[in-house]
Amino acid sequence: MMDAERELTASVMTAAADIDAALWNACASGGKEQPGNPFLDHAFFLALEASGSARAETGWLPQHLVLQDATGTAIGIMPLYLKSHSQGEYVFDYGWADAFERAGGDYYPKLQCSVPFTPVTAPKLMVRDPSDLTAKSGLLAAAESLCARHHASSVHATFIPEAEQALAADRGWLERIDRQFHWHNDGFSSYEDFLAALASRKRKALKKERRAALEEGIKIDWLTGGDITEAHWDAFFDFYMDTGSRKWGRPYLNRAFFSLLGEAMADRVLLIMARDGDDYVGGALNLIGDDTLYGRYWGCSRHVPFLHFEVCYYQAVDFAIEHGLGTVEAGAQGEHKLARGYVPVTTRSAHFIAHPGLRRAIADYLEGERDYMDREHEVLGTMTPFRKPD
Repeated sequence: MMDAERELTASVMTAAADIDAALWNACASGGKEQPGNPFLDHAFFLALEASGSARAETGWLPQHLVLQDATGTAIGIMPLYLKSHSQGEYVFDYGWADAFERAGGDYYPKLQCSVPFTPVTAPKLMVRDPSDLTAKSGLLAAAESLCARHHASSVHATFIPEAEQALAADRGWLERIDRQFHWHNDGFSSYEDFLAALASRKRKALKKERRAALEEGIKIDWLTGGDITEAHWDAFFDFYMDTGSRKWGRPYLNRAFFSLLGEAMADRVLLIMARDGDDYVGGALNLIGDDTLYGRYWGCSRHVPFLHFEVCYYQAVDFAIEHGLGTVEAGAQGEHKLARGYVPVTTRSAHFIAHPGLRRAIADYLEGERDYMDREHEVLGTMTPFRKPD
């Protein structure tokens, strides 16, 4: 791959462990020592792969691209996996796969540019110099070449910033949008200050839910850093397995992942745990970014009314306000978050489809889908619980 001034080459690395952590983090952070988004940290990918959660045997074969300039200096990284299924992605293409295979094509393998099992928007064209559009385009070109080498049907870059989606679109990748619900800190000094911004009826409903969640004597613990022990991970993993087994059939992460995460990134982990006496009855895993709290997994061992909302949403808002964080991202989907102060936010992905016929069909589908999503976004924006101006 060449431009008028530089020759760029890309290498494929089959494990995050084969890439220097300082190099990875410098690319993921735009030249700094640590990414502001914890999911981009080399340690997070290492925990996923070293634990066996994301590996060839689970359908996630690492194919990370490392981009070098003419001097051999690494200037960019794209986290990339060769996949034999579409699980754990949160941008659903099962219909595309079914249609292509019924027409006689092979949709799998495909290439997936993402943080496995993580629906969090973050740069995936990770370069030391964030303004280096040539390097970012070079990573996209390298992914296209790798797609041909593997005889894969497609490359999918999911939960990417708008600028990366636009850059991919310039190369002919298809644009897709979806929605999440995020809470934004409008300079609130306390949770009560946040409640004061809500319409009276909504404010009363939230207060009622919080009282109901804690009226059985439930206490809430915030655990981070050295306060998190293996016993805490044991309890949380039981909650995670219960929820995952009911929702997905087979949870994506194994017990080893959480220990590795705790060892490497404890200061960026927040466990919000609900306790009845000495026993934990529910909990949620969060990761702490520079300006965002990211909610990930939740589970419980017994039903307590509104405990899910308390642990996952209200406590997250409490923590964000107390620690001066600007945003809470509480995971994928969930229009029930709207009534609790979380507002609709557009998420984006880009898709390189190798087969011309399949590409045309998907392009037509996405055009209609984008129109629908835009209209729905406008409607949802009128349904927030905040007080309306006079």
